[in-house]
Amino acid sequence: MPKNSLKNTGMLFLAALIWGFAFVAQSAGMEYVGPFTFNTVRCIIGALVLVPVALLWKPEGKNGEPEKHGVENGTKNRINKTLILGGISCGLFLGVATNLQQIGIMSTSVGKAGFLTALYIVLVPVAGLFFKKKCGWPVWIGVVCSLLGLYLLCITEGNFRLAVGDVFLLGCAVVFTGHILVIDYFAPKVNGVWMSCIQFLVAGIISAVPMVLTETPTIASIWEARLPILYAGGMSCGVAYTLQILGQKNYNPTIAVLILSLESCFSVLGGFLILQETLLARELAGCGLMFAAIILAQLPGDKKKRSSI
Repeated sequence: MPKNSLKNTGMLFLAALIWGFAFVAQSAGMEYVGPFTFNTVRCIIGALVLVPVALLWKPEGKNGEPEKHGVENGTKNRINKTLILGGISCGLFLGVATNLQQIGIMSTSVGKAGFLTALYIVLVPVAGLFFKKKCGWPVWIGVVCSLLGLYLLCITEGNFRLAVGDVFLLGCAVVFTGHILVIDYFAPKVNGVWMSCIQFLVAGIISAVPMVLTETPTIASIWEARLPILYAGGMSCGVAYTLQILGQKNYNPTIAVLILSLESCFSVLGGFLILQETLLARELAGCGLMFAAIILAQLPGDKKKRSSI
């Protein structure tokens, strides 16, 4: 595996790990504040955490020199029209997706929510075909294995029926697909840390509108939820989503979503380690299938298609 590809894989893997354990924080935070309040505060914290990082961040180019974005170089060109457009676009998709997810989770099981949200595993490669993002046969086999693994991991009761909340989660999967494709387009063109910072600010504003209209947040309730919010804001938003943007840079989006889908495996592990939840045999089998999918996705397919992978 090329050095850059290995580095990107590691970033995406770490992002999935952080997101997986964030489920515990999100569950704990809901005991004190509403979903829109939680999303608003966590996104704002994520943006604030990234400001000093963005000011100091100097992305390296292929030769180890400071990367150039656009015609000019230097700090003046760190914030430009492309960066702002990319940050706003990513923030719109992220804000809508996370709130659709939170609404859906409130009226359906967590397992089904995880499965329906992760349907972007199938949607991303299908959507990528329209943008000439072709994949080799190992990636498509990986998609199928990952989908089967997610089903075993998330649908533990064997009862799958669509409810009102499930429709919101399906919408969430569609919007997350758009989010991943937008990142794939803008990440190679701009400073990833600055784009991540802007996207959280936009997502926080989007979440703040329904928060003001439907919830009555208080400083006291937010303070009670400070630890879950700090983890979700600082680690899940500030660190993990930035790792996603940096990891997806010049990386096949289909392979990226397969790695990011390991979030479900790590959420199960987090529940086992922190909440003392029991792991079923089918859940372990599901995790095994998903890890196998990641390995398959890294294998070269037909020589003519290697450039696409």
